[in-house]
Amino acid sequence: MLGRTQAVALVGLEGHVVEVEAHVAAGLPAFVLVGLPDASLTESRDRVRAALTNAGFSLPHRRVTVNLSPASLPKTGSGFDLAIAVALLAAAERVDPDRARSAVHVGELGLDGRLRPVRGVLPAVLAAAQAGRRRVVVPAGNADEARLVAGVEVVAAVELADVVLAHGGELDGIARGRAVPVPHAVRAVPRGVDADLADVVGQQEARRALEVAAAGGHHLMLLGPPGAGKTMLASRLPGLLPDLTDDEAVEVTAIHSVAGTFDAASGLLRRPPFENPHHTASPAAVVGGGSGMPHPGAASRAHRGVLFLDEAPEFSTAVLDALRQPLESGELVIARARGVARYPARFQLVLAANPCPCGMAVGKGADCSCTAPVRRRYLQRLSGPLMDRVDLQVEVLPVSHTAMQQAPGESTERVRERVQRARAAQAERLAGTPWRCNGEVPGPVLRGRLRLPGGATRLIDRCLDRGSITARGYDRVLRVAWTVADLDDCGPRQEHVEQAWFLRTLGQAA
Repeated sequence: MLGRTQAVALVGLEGHVVEVEAHVAAGLPAFVLVGLPDASLTESRDRVRAALTNAGFSLPHRRVTVNLSPASLPKTGSGFDLAIAVALLAAAERVDPDRARSAVHVGELGLDGRLRPVRGVLPAVLAAAQAGRRRVVVPAGNADEARLVAGVEVVAAVELADVVLAHGGELDGIARGRAVPVPHAVRAVPRGVDADLADVVGQQEARRALEVAAAGGHHLMLLGPPGAGKTMLASRLPGLLPDLTDDEAVEVTAIHSVAGTFDAASGLLRRPPFENPHHTASPAAVVGGGSGMPHPGAASRAHRGVLFLDEAPEFSTAVLDALRQPLESGELVIARARGVARYPARFQLVLAANPCPCGMAVGKGADCSCTAPVRRRYLQRLSGPLMDRVDLQVEVLPVSHTAMQQAPGESTERVRERVQRARAAQAERLAGTPWRCNGEVPGPVLRGRLRLPGGATRLIDRCLDRGSITARGYDRVLRVAWTVADLDDCGPRQEHVEQAWFLRTLGQAA
């Protein structure tokens, strides 16, 4: 006797439809699971056996073999429990084999037959829809998440008996249950109340850098003493960013679904995420990893949003250098023995740092107890290759008494309007390309189709010839110059390039 159904294996965010085959044959009683399962999936044999028994569907005392095909694809997690149970029921002819074979099943089984929600349902249902599967059975706890995918009939079940009824089976001759198709209804998370930029006292240069960073999607470094407002500035950057587009919202929501940080009852994530890991975080916590198949870290959870590293020099060198790849490619590729996981990680990096361990090495006559070598070694923890990828590097000076008496600065709402106008200009200029903002445009395009007049780049041309800027830094100055020009609603000129250069080198002068 042979029963078949379908499930989904996730490798990173990429889903693969898996055929689950159950074969019941003569022989000594055994339950064999093949097809490259991990430890948690191997344990599903005991969960499935107990769930079937407690739901009134005992396994036959014969040799049971379950195959997960393709066998070369690594399979992880407890989300295969439901598919294995349905394949066994199809083999025992307790459900309609055709209906079981045509549906995709995702869910974990409790020992009493109840269905428990699992992570990664959104990317799993997306993969099923892209593969042409139109009927998906999920636990009731994952129904809100699954129904975010259009064009798929979602069947939500509370327990295994409900799935049997949904596939034409019977319970004690009575056809009743709680498995019902869930209509498609996408809901979006309403805009929350962002922290207001008007709360930041003074810091006009840093506020300008924050606006430029938001308008062009640029990375930012804030260097200054404790209490100057670096953390306040960084926390207000997400409020300046526009809402996510439909495609971006699905992509970001899928990452948080896999990471287990998504509340499906609120709908798709529409606001840019903000991740602020502690400086003691490990490389696996920031860039992703873990045993078995790697899980997304803070860098991937910050996709299309902001990754803020406060006290950046206190992070380990391994964490900081691991960020260099996603800063260039917008993607994290994590290789492990069981496979390679790819997670999108196109975030805006914001670094905040004190100028020295005591934090007081600012301006003339500063009361700093650190020696010059100590100060140098402290900031050298931020490697040159990493800092070369940071477009804006600004100094945040201590707040003066005069600044505290001044009227509040511009609000987040007002600055956001300028940012949105600049983003609209970039969207029009980059239409038909894979790039969405100036911070993503590659160097060959900046020096080709978007080349500036020779006179406009005279300053950075001389710097490049003297070796005071790298070729990567040259391109990043051009990106910022385009953003400054977009905020001024005009084409880039010499003064925009000079301002971009100033915003990139101000922090280095400290």
